[in-house]
Amino acid sequence: MTTLPRPTTELTADEARRIALRAQGFLGAPDRRSGVRGVLRHLGAVQLDTISVLARSHELIPYARLGSVGRRTVEEAYWKADSQPPRAFEYWSHAACILPVEEWPHFAFRRRAYRARPLWGHELPDGVYDQVIKQLRAEGPLTATELGGAKRTSEWWDWSGTKVAVERALMYGEVVCVERRGWKRVYDLAERAIPTELLHDELDDAECLRRLVRLAGRSLGVGTRADIADYHRLRGDQVDAVIDDSGLVPVTVAGWSKPAWADPEALATPPRGRHRTTLLSPFDSLVWERARTERIFGFTHRLEAYVPKPKRVHGYFAMPVLAGGRLVGRVDPAREGRTLVAKQVTLDGRKAVPAAAQALVEAAGWVDCTDVRVERVDAPELREALTLELARSLA
Repeated sequence: MTTLPRPTTELTADEARRIALRAQGFLGAPDRRSGVRGVLRHLGAVQLDTISVLARSHELIPYARLGSVGRRTVEEAYWKADSQPPRAFEYWSHAACILPVEEWPHFAFRRRAYRARPLWGHELPDGVYDQVIKQLRAEGPLTATELGGAKRTSEWWDWSGTKVAVERALMYGEVVCVERRGWKRVYDLAERAIPTELLHDELDDAECLRRLVRLAGRSLGVGTRADIADYHRLRGDQVDAVIDDSGLVPVTVAGWSKPAWADPEALATPPRGRHRTTLLSPFDSLVWERARTERIFGFTHRLEAYVPKPKRVHGYFAMPVLAGGRLVGRVDPAREGRTLVAKQVTLDGRKAVPAAAQALVEAAGWVDCTDVRVERVDAPELREALTLELARSLA
């Protein structure tokens, strides 16, 4: 049994919540000078997902922190095609994520693990892998379609042999995606796309894991072992092996049943400043880990897009409403022309109405909508108050 070091700091639950909010970029003045690129560096990973309601999740992440940053600006900050060196690359972190390009060396442990993996879900036809590498070397960056086909049928999972090969090469680190074209990955040889000083697998597993544990702790501010492991989807034993040398410090948090660790810089100054009021993507790193979200905010968060419609409680893409450092409700949005439609709204009482209205109006403006329509409010007595608040805000 591992003996945990004695905590040096005791935090109240409220202090831990505020530390987490600041670490995630929701407390204090937004860092507009660093912009979207600064958000990516600060978070360490921005999750990708195919669902697009107001916008895709990787666009919603900087919007939630910076406000109405231009959507083209967001795209260019991640993967502007003519950026030299590239700013980011895509890889498997918490899930499929955009990662700062300078972190390429620290995912060597994962690339090695994929290379050593004996079994895969898709069969790789003989010769196709080498053909893909040869084609990329000869023709330059290409999409899976340009390489010869992404799918054999219309089923999302039915990859062509070419797609299997190029995705395997991406996981091995021989191929990299540093650009998207019409939401399609553009693949290139890592040796051509990744800066020379970063293109290596020289770091051993322990050094990679120390770095990712340290980054997770910094991005979370404070977290349990499970919180830290979940951030870049590490195993618990991988965290245990390096956390003592990661630079994080042990703390106790009132009401938390598990030991915790904190970023020492987060403890150096008390979190102060203005809270953001915004809609959050269900894939936002503030609410990635359900148990952590419940522990910190007393809020049960679940993406219901993959839940059968009759079993949904809050809606297809219910977005948590953040206001005053609390999660005060949910909005399931849609767009009809230039109207943002709040298909379903769940609020934590009348006090949450102004915040929900503010978040909806700001989101509407960001996606070029000029009106907001409310369809259903779970507490019918709040519908009129929300409608009036929206009318005042839009006037």
